[in-house]
Amino acid sequence: MSDLGGPSGAGRPVGSAPSRPTFEHRPERRGLIGPFSGRQLGSVLLVLVIAAIGLIAVTTPLGSTDPVTLVNPQPTAYLVGSPTVGLRPGSLAPELAGVRSDGTTWQLLGVTGKPVRLADHRGHGVWINFWASWCGPCQSETPTLRAMDQADRGRGLDMIGISIKESTAADVGAYAQKYDLGYTIAADLIGDVQDLYGVYALPTQVFIDPQGIVRAVVNGPLTQAQAETQVGAILPPAGSVSPSAP
Repeated sequence: MSDLGGPSGAGRPVGSAPSRPTFEHRPERRGLIGPFSGRQLGSVLLVLVIAAIGLIAVTTPLGSTDPVTLVNPQPTAYLVGSPTVGLRPGSLAPELAGVRSDGTTWQLLGVTGKPVRLADHRGHGVWINFWASWCGPCQSETPTLRAMDQADRGRGLDMIGISIKESTAADVGAYAQKYDLGYTIAADLIGDVQDLYGVYALPTQVFIDPQGIVRAVVNGPLTQAQAETQVGAILPPAGSVSPSAP
């Protein structure tokens, strides 16, 4: 006789079949699209949006690319010293000669060896252009200087180009010849005129009226329109122009 009172047969009538779990039919759970749930699809979409924003950020040029609003950058002055107070408009332009701290005298000479004196240009408007052959901004305005000299020399404009920080006067003369600069060119190799006029940027423009008075000092290259405005303010009255010194 079997012992049916153990744990395996407790509570079950003798001779009855073992009980089976109740079967319950549940329909297969489907995602929003195939096996993917809405939450999973939302996560994927968020990643794609973030990636797209990042791609746009790294491929979009900075600033405006509208050709109507773009402005061509203009060259600026090249610093050759610490900014200082130089000539003031309304003051008498210093003569291009002087005495150094050691007692020696100096006179600015043109590349041809002739003295350059402001006194020889009284009665004319004088445009002094401080420049250097190695100076990029100076090179950019060379066509403007040449054009203004050719257009306004007969109206009483005398241009004087004073090159500073150059090795030799011959280098300065070669540059002037190469670019057909017909106005007076001088080389301030030691920096006497540079110090006298307080020049700390290249190019620097000094505009002097027929009475020898400084009317404007401009640091940086000039456009054609800007040059025409400055020159127009220093030209002598029509009919009063006398020949300038060679």
